[in-house]
Amino acid sequence: MSALAPETREWLAKTGFTVKDEALWFAAFTHGSMGEKRDYERLEFLGDRVLGLSIADWLYAQSDAPEGKLAQRLNAIVSRAMCATIARGVGLAPHIRISKQASSDGGRDSDNILGDVMEALLGAQFLDNGFDASRDLVRLLWRPALESGAGKSKHPKSALQEWAAGNQRKPPEYELIDRSGPDHAARFTVRVSVHRVGAAEGSAGSKQEAEKEAARKFMEKFG
Repeated sequence: MSALAPETREWLAKTGFTVKDEALWFAAFTHGSMGEKRDYERLEFLGDRVLGLSIADWLYAQSDAPEGKLAQRLNAIVSRAMCATIARGVGLAPHIRISKQASSDGGRDSDNILGDVMEALLGAQFLDNGFDASRDLVRLLWRPALESGAGKSKHPKSALQEWAAGNQRKPPEYELIDRSGPDHAARFTVRVSVHRVGAAEGSAGSKQEAEKEAARKFMEKFG
């Protein structure tokens, strides 16, 4: 049985998705912990590309910025953290089909899972309704991120790298000092240090985001 719950179907329509192939959307909400034949992973792979092209198309049309600046903004806007922020904003979490154990481990509020399901839904929208409808929905849901200027400021790791070079210091070194929690709701803590300056730590749901947070804290402390 792969019928969507009435409240989930209603949520999809309210959010802007159009359901035709119900089994497709059922899979988009299904986490691997359910042990079912179809889950969201393949759709997430597709939706990630739909999102990337939709945002790249928008940025190209809206800005005369050089490729480097466009790439910087694109990376920020399509990041896992941003996808999770969008998912929380539209109230996605209650509709995810996830095992009781994974849910009790914090899976329903995991950036990784929220971000992946958000992208899986874009994959389902693309397969069911085509690229134009998917791009229009991305522009609707991601508009606040675009209009807020997300990604315009320099990435914290890039800023720290340039700061170290500008102050005749060795390049910053990142070290994973802790990883806790189950795979689907992991927590990473990273320490970044610059020789003869100091160190700072950051924690997040992925190693990359933890490095970014550590760099940001270092710049706040020493920059």
